[in-house]
Amino acid sequence: MKKLTLFSIFLAAVVIILGAYTRLTDAGLGCPDWPGCYGNLTVPLSEEKVAQANAAYPERPVEAFKAWNEMIHRYFAGTLGLCVLAIAIIAVRQRHKGTPVKLPLLLLGLIIFQAALGMWTVTLNLLPVVVMGHLLGGFSVLSCLFVLYLRLRNRTYEAYHLGLNDVPIEKAASDTSQKANSFQSSLKLAAFIGAGVLITQIALGGWTSANYAALACTEMPVCESGWQDRIDIPGAFSVPDAQNYEFGAHDYGERVTMHIVHRLGALITFVYLLALGISVLVSRYATSKQKYVSAFMILALFTQVALGISNVVFMLPLAVAVLHNAVAAILLLSLINLIFTLVTRTQHTRALNSDRQNSHALSGSRPLHSAGAFRTDASTPNAVAGSTSSHILPRAPGGFYG
Repeated sequence: MKKLTLFSIFLAAVVIILGAYTRLTDAGLGCPDWPGCYGNLTVPLSEEKVAQANAAYPERPVEAFKAWNEMIHRYFAGTLGLCVLAIAIIAVRQRHKGTPVKLPLLLLGLIIFQAALGMWTVTLNLLPVVVMGHLLGGFSVLSCLFVLYLRLRNRTYEAYHLGLNDVPIEKAASDTSQKANSFQSSLKLAAFIGAGVLITQIALGGWTSANYAALACTEMPVCESGWQDRIDIPGAFSVPDAQNYEFGAHDYGERVTMHIVHRLGALITFVYLLALGISVLVSRYATSKQKYVSAFMILALFTQVALGISNVVFMLPLAVAVLHNAVAAILLLSLINLIFTLVTRTQHTRALNSDRQNSHALSGSRPLHSAGAFRTDASTPNAVAGSTSSHILPRAPGGFYG
């Protein structure tokens, strides 16, 4: 199941990239029906099938390039759905072995809803809310698959990774100190806030892209002169009435507003995640794994900012725009990985403290060599005069099994 989950993660990433490529090549309506393409399982290519397709959809004549982009995306998405279904079935069958069940079932529900969003994307003619929801659904599926993989990977040897190998840099003894625990708790809260900030920024990017506002501003650092007079927050985040939302239905001022808000969100996200990553790197209470994940997250963060600037400076090159989506997914997964290390370490610390308290309680209840602990006199049942019975040792308070 772990290998299938890992493969599904790769497949989900491919689906996100293909979805971005489809959207950026204006192929979202390359096939005007769903789940097929002009009533076929593949793109119509023969003259007869093309003629039939054009007759059935005169407003949307066949464009093979766009149709293939859309159908390849659907093929990969369908394969991902089958993999998630297989994961859910395996999880239910192996639930008695401790295999996570709730998360695979949640994934199955997500993938079904994601398929519905894919259908509505076509049938509602690229309604921006649906397009953005479809993007966020893809990121949600990828994130849940990644969490499932982390749980499966750590299930069998968690004690070694959390209790032995993955310890703070300075010394293992400080792991359970008050300062270390306080830092880990504070960092966990900050990381969850960072996840909220990043998801909001991804949603803003999806909204900007779904409304074709990526090139509404082509100057740095904010926009063309006079942008202050064009700001329209209510209009930018509304859905105007339209028969077709392809190429956008908002006016220029509303698209400028979307673009500027997305840039502002990018600045906030960059500053917050950079501060979060640096705080982990410089802390003596962070684990080596947390430092490694934070360094990777900072690298992905700078890469993402560079790609975003390149989109503006070079007028949205296709390869750069697609990579912008891919690195957003990588950045999200790195942050999820950091959160996972924090959550599992907190759980381990609590379990370790509980074990130590129990151990102290048992050892303090009666000393091993206290008076009468192994006394064999007449007051001790089954005593053997002049010797200590071998079966008494394991039962003695604070003994080998205490």
